[in-house]
Amino acid sequence: MADATTKFTLPESDIPTHWYNVQADIEWPLDPALHPGTHQPAGPEDFAPLFPMALIGQEVSKERWIEIPDEVRDIYRLWRPTPLFRAHRLEKALGTPARIFYKYEGGSPAGSHKPNTAVAQVYYNKQEGTKRITTETGAGQWGSALAFATNQMGIKAKVYMVSASYKQKPYRKSMIETWGAEVVPSPSPDTKAGRDILAADPDSPGSLGIAISEAVEDAVMRDDTKYALGSVLNHVLMHQTIIGQEAIKQMEMADAYPDMVIGCVGGGSNFAGIAFPFVPDRLKGKKIRFIAVEPEASPSLTRGKFAYDFGDTAGMTPLMKMHTLGHTFVPNPIHAGGLRYHGMAPLVSLLVAHGLIEPRAYHQKTVFDAAVQFARTEGIIPAPEPSHAIRAAIDEALLCKESGEAKTILFHLCGHGNFDMSAYEQYFSGEMVDYAYPEEAIARAMESVPVF
Repeated sequence: MADATTKFTLPESDIPTHWYNVQADIEWPLDPALHPGTHQPAGPEDFAPLFPMALIGQEVSKERWIEIPDEVRDIYRLWRPTPLFRAHRLEKALGTPARIFYKYEGGSPAGSHKPNTAVAQVYYNKQEGTKRITTETGAGQWGSALAFATNQMGIKAKVYMVSASYKQKPYRKSMIETWGAEVVPSPSPDTKAGRDILAADPDSPGSLGIAISEAVEDAVMRDDTKYALGSVLNHVLMHQTIIGQEAIKQMEMADAYPDMVIGCVGGGSNFAGIAFPFVPDRLKGKKIRFIAVEPEASPSLTRGKFAYDFGDTAGMTPLMKMHTLGHTFVPNPIHAGGLRYHGMAPLVSLLVAHGLIEPRAYHQKTVFDAAVQFARTEGIIPAPEPSHAIRAAIDEALLCKESGEAKTILFHLCGHGNFDMSAYEQYFSGEMVDYAYPEEAIARAMESVPVF
């Protein structure tokens, strides 16, 4: 019986052939990106120093389906399709009538969902003659994914890793180097942006905004180099929609349909990957909730402003309309390094503004409570980032226990925590502390948001 099945797997022939573009189905147009100097709508030529033209085209495309190149699908076969699990043991431990499913991306070479877009971005760069790619990384998942992808396709890479994570997660650094990429802590002395930050604060823990500034500066200074971003932009979110497409088929195998889809959000890519393919059903009247969960220490959706802002600290990138805490925001070094970004993907922000997505924020100790409970029932040690989604899924399942409703919950376990054991060590020692970003600090950072 399907109801007794734990793992739902698809054959390689079911790897999606196209990426899904949610812009084709939503009625609300995105506000255009603006040039950082003129504040006028940015054109393809403004993005050309950073991205290959194929990705620029995907960024603004309104086509519903974008075909996945064969070479990209061939590399996807190393780990895709990924499994969907029914969390029988967690359900039993909670005593809930809810059915809990999770889509697991931790079996990729880099241990997360990030290679889904890294492989695609490197492919298009290679097609247009790029020899070297720069990027930033928070917790290291994106940096390791890009290192894996560039290694597969014979391109050089340099990764600017947020300093706090560089120190917390040394094995991510080693992973990046194993695949042949260079990795440095950010802020670094290698760029003007990094040197300026270090001059003002030699002990800066760094931020994704700072690391983006460094990677962008590096890219625009060299003709053979482009920049790759692991989240936020439309084409990045679109590449991740293979996750949700597979999940739809797997939920059908389980004879189930989710009442809610839950994912963590930092820049928005893993959440979009699982949720966006379900959006057409919601727009047609299906009663399905989308819950986006972020840390209280970096609460762009729950406490930020929906406004135009730069994607980086130095103000080098085009401005995007998004939920933001201000591009000068420097987060507390919590363990969910991949969620420590000042802004949110414009597409996710837009759907939050129109009520399709419900934002939620948690402190890290309750998140790790959920992570440990999950690990002790389901066996997989989750990364700190998706543990936010686990917390929300458990809370929703407990509400079902109170009400007696047998709802179906789908959440995204976007990566394993095997490189995050220092975070678990701090949790078990009692040294982990909760941190809510102070209102006055948010107000100061918000002063950096441009006013039009």
